[in-house]
Amino acid sequence: MFVRTRIVPIVGTLVFVLIALFGARFASENAQAATELGGTVYWSDGDSGRLSDGTKFRLHGVDAPETGSMKQRGGARCEAERELGYDAKAVAVELTRGRVVTVSRIMGRDRYGRNVVTLSLDGQDLAGLLVASGTHRAWDYDGGAPKPDWCGGQGSGAAP
Repeated sequence: MFVRTRIVPIVGTLVFVLIALFGARFASENAQAATELGGTVYWSDGDSGRLSDGTKFRLHGVDAPETGSMKQRGGARCEAERELGYDAKAVAVELTRGRVVTVSRIMGRDRYGRNVVTLSLDGQDLAGLLVASGTHRAWDYDGGAPKPDWCGGQGSGAAP
């Protein structure tokens, strides 16, 4: 009985502290959603990269061709996709170079631990601007839409 009366309050306190810590982290991430980020946005490829504070991100609602090797997991499915991927990255870099990018919304994290975000540039949705440029495609990942096929059915594993 003595052990139970001493352990229950300790466990309760520990649970309270953990809930408080996770709540603070959630509040912090949502507070960042309205933060203007000046400086450089580093693009890993056409739809993901790092924000100026080092936060890794994946742009929500859009897909760009992959730039990774066809031999690497998650890489391009054909050489044409790789070439398109470099073009998509160049457009994203040019569009955001020296401009203030705002994180409009944080949707959560993807399977790679990146924040899935919507970004805006001078009040305009960045994903929409990239799709309008012709180098990116809208992608309803959350709705279960298949990943766009950048190879026209000619790459290994490409969707028809």
